[in-house]
Amino acid sequence: MIIIFVLSQQQGDELHSMLPLFQKWFPGMTSFNWGHIIAYFILSWFILIGLGHKYNTFQGKIFVIFLCLLYGVTDEIHQSYIPGRTPEILDLRNDTFGAALGMVLISIPPLKKVYKKLLSSYIYQD
Repeated sequence: MIIIFVLSQQQGDELHSMLPLFQKWFPGMTSFNWGHIIAYFILSWFILIGLGHKYNTFQGKIFVIFLCLLYGVTDEIHQSYIPGRTPEILDLRNDTFGAALGMVLISIPPLKKVYKKLLSSYIYQD
């Protein structure tokens, strides 16, 4: 969340000057649209891990997507106060899509197994 906040705090010109750095990590990235998807994908996994095994249900994953959407709304409001930045509904769409994609992929059995290992046997118990 801190990384998202710090990037949102960058003024328009500063942010666009950072795009080549992100393109080194993600070569196909032509704009920050993919950045929103990737950031909220990762955020959704961290939130689910933080909430614990009791939220590893369909309803729990919907709740995680809702939390990411809510954070996305606050992020867009925050951007409205930054020079050269404006709130964008498309950013919010990409945020929500990234979170939903994270929750869908973590439901696939091989990835669910990785998720359980991340939490370790001490924290995660079915």
